[in-house]
Amino acid sequence: MPAIEYAKKVLRVEADAILGVIPLVDENFVKAVSWILECKGRVIVSGMGKSGLIGEKLSATMASTGTPSLSLHPAEAIHGDLGRVLQEDIVIAISNGGETAEILRLLPLLKKIGAKVIAITGKPHSTLANCSDLTLSIGKISEACPLGLAPTASTTAMLALGDALAMCVSRERKFTREEYALYHPGGSLGRRLMTVAEVMRTGKYNPVIGPKCSVMDAITTITTARAGAVTVVDEEQHVLGFFTDGDLRRHLKENINLEEITMAEVMTKNPFTIKSTLLVEEACHLLKEKKIDEIPVIDDEHRCIGMLDVQDLLEIV
Repeated sequence: MPAIEYAKKVLRVEADAILGVIPLVDENFVKAVSWILECKGRVIVSGMGKSGLIGEKLSATMASTGTPSLSLHPAEAIHGDLGRVLQEDIVIAISNGGETAEILRLLPLLKKIGAKVIAITGKPHSTLANCSDLTLSIGKISEACPLGLAPTASTTAMLALGDALAMCVSRERKFTREEYALYHPGGSLGRRLMTVAEVMRTGKYNPVIGPKCSVMDAITTITTARAGAVTVVDEEQHVLGFFTDGDLRRHLKENINLEEITMAEVMTKNPFTIKSTLLVEEACHLLKEKKIDEIPVIDDEHRCIGMLDVQDLLEIV
């Protein structure tokens, strides 16, 4: 069989393995979600070999979506790392055959500690399943390996079931984009999920001016702050208006007296504003939609606390 055809066969086998798990999602799955939501400790995931790698992925997914979790190697556990497990924890033990010696050796020790054990296995009547508090079954799965031996389709099914578990828990927690951003500060993803508060201009780089100040005063203020606009505020810093370099160019064509015309006369009243808690990605969409380069950042009292400039966002998004 040509490689392309065999590759397609492997993908079909693995896809069928995932589809085969769907009918097996039952009340035990619902109970597992409930247990994790009520857990006062952490979700500790353990498995040997390829199952262990799937466990690491499940643990990482949970940790990044609002569920405190860590991965525990069963062989290391019986040499001291079992001390990481607390009574308040839940242990997810992964083994397709349900007879992995290193995992089985942990079970009575976990029972002594008092941690609940959830099994993920392909054999719901195995020793692992019988000795666990709850079992999630992936059913009997034929591997995609030519020899029918290497964990392939079974680990794919475990991975998918683990994702389903983690996502259900995350949804029930009402895990937010802001929380997700907190756990993902690095890389392009983390940068896109930064909040406006983290990138806005503040202090001397956030130019503000009073409504009675002249256009010339505004030019000086904008130039000093190296900005493209200035926010017009009252004595308590409430936003009254906004004046940009684009506004300046338009008024210069009218031959106005820069020393006499005040901000109150030329500013854009009731300008667009944003909150500092808004995600940078959403702020970028807003700037693009409104076709503006700068925007005042306000607090809950409509006071100016910063300015967002599109130039500061170019390297982020």
